[in-house]
Amino acid sequence: MSKEYLIKEIYVDCPFCRNVHMVEKRRRETQGIVKGEIVDYKETFYLCPITNEEENEFVPAALMDENLLSARDAYRKLKGLLTSDEIAEIRKFYEVTQSEFSNLLGWGDITVTRYESKKIQDETYDSIMRMARENPLFTLQSLEKHKAKFSEDKYRRIRRKVVERVEESAIQYLKKQEISSIYVNFKEENEYNGYKILDLDKVASVIGYFAHSVINLFKVKLMKLLWYADALHFKRHGKAMTGLVYKHMTYGALPLAYDEIIHLPTVKIEEKIICDEISYKIIPNMKVNVSDFTVEELDVLETISTKFKNYNSKEIVEYMHEERAYKETEPYNIISFNISKELRELR
Repeated sequence: MSKEYLIKEIYVDCPFCRNVHMVEKRRRETQGIVKGEIVDYKETFYLCPITNEEENEFVPAALMDENLLSARDAYRKLKGLLTSDEIAEIRKFYEVTQSEFSNLLGWGDITVTRYESKKIQDETYDSIMRMARENPLFTLQSLEKHKAKFSEDKYRRIRRKVVERVEESAIQYLKKQEISSIYVNFKEENEYNGYKILDLDKVASVIGYFAHSVINLFKVKLMKLLWYADALHFKRHGKAMTGLVYKHMTYGALPLAYDEIIHLPTVKIEEKIICDEISYKIIPNMKVNVSDFTVEELDVLETISTKFKNYNSKEIVEYMHEERAYKETEPYNIISFNISKELRELR
């Protein structure tokens, strides 16, 4: 029997009982065949808890489409292709509809609609959409090339958003260069980076995770969450998660390049005036895929966000001040992860 779990209970028209009543909406891990390949995917179904029939599961048409898409996305992952959700995220990044994204790339009106709902793209189309995600300048060039597909008003609206993304991309590129220069002395694994070379994609994903999971997240608190995530992962697995290097500062552990990492693409910053001082609120900017993390990393991130989600900045700073790694490191010195493994119990 495949591993399954309850999602929720819901009122639906039960085909076994021939009336509307409460049934269980469940999900399980199963296998299917897509394009001749066996794939593991999650299947959703309804279970009637009161029928006398030997078979008590059913899948309405809408759920069947959802399951087919889940199987196709599993195939996409197996082949290194963008999933339907990832395609939708690229489109939403530019704030365009499915047909607008198709026209922008020079395709037929419903091409992207098909890729987001059922059809599996080939590698050529996949690489073009990846270019649009990774290089807004490519997207701008593609828009100019296919300008005739849009009305003047629609073209100007889309162009404004794409140009905005080009400018953001330029800023992010410069910030990444600054971060690399700051970490130039940490190109080898050691006790100060937690035996992990800096992984900016992972840093961006972790920041994005906390931005989604912690309400009212401000810059000071985020910096502490990053240290706790790295320290707890080091304690459990002998290696930090991100490769960030932290210093003992007045408000707790602070990563090198702290001003630069908040400009990574998964978040955006809002300036807030609190008690006549400027504070920086961290806002999610794009969806973070859980597939970016290992099971061990997700467990660490969930532990940290659950522990500190209701702490304000002052409270988490005071909590960190009692950590051995902080107390045994001189002010303005780098905190060794060899001491960080003495982290207090967080559960």
